[in-house]
Amino acid sequence: MHWIRVDRYDDGHDTDGQPIRTVFQPVPCMHCEDAPCELVCPVGATVHDSAGLNVQVYNRCVGTRFCSNNCPYKVRRFNFLQYSNQGDDRPPPAYNPEVTVRRRGVMEKCTYCLQRITRARIEAEKLGRPLRDGDVVTACQASCPTQAIAFGNLDDPDSQVAQLKQAPRNFDLLAELNTRPRTSYAALVTNPDEDLA
Repeated sequence: MHWIRVDRYDDGHDTDGQPIRTVFQPVPCMHCEDAPCELVCPVGATVHDSAGLNVQVYNRCVGTRFCSNNCPYKVRRFNFLQYSNQGDDRPPPAYNPEVTVRRRGVMEKCTYCLQRITRARIEAEKLGRPLRDGDVVTACQASCPTQAIAFGNLDDPDSQVAQLKQAPRNFDLLAELNTRPRTSYAALVTNPDEDLA
């Protein structure tokens, strides 16, 4: 299963029909403040948690796909396959404890690596301090070689993500729908003059 979609756009074509430049846009769950997926779930499996994240309660989900149909970003996936092997005789330590294998027939989505957030929160509580910027590194952020993904506390004005949100290049995907997504993007700035490139 994948929880992030990477959209690909061609920015014009040359005389041979080849794209001049291809740009990519990763699209995870937007974690909307006014999430349209939460309104239609008949069992309340998609809810906001105390930290303000839009989470998926997998053991409550019955797979109606209403949330996917109501999501304008189309970032939810239906688990068609049985990823967990019920007849497996391997001992439990052989499994990755950071990954919860969901049963077939539930909706999957990006939860901003909730396990990593919880682990960092517990470690900060052990040290008697609040979470600091950089304590939580999501999987997509850790695997991005260009460091194009930032994650942090929007309530902390000194955090990297709060400063990026205030930048003039910051924009929300499908902002006209008023879902108020927490995930936002930085506009790509290029120089169209080939002589200066």
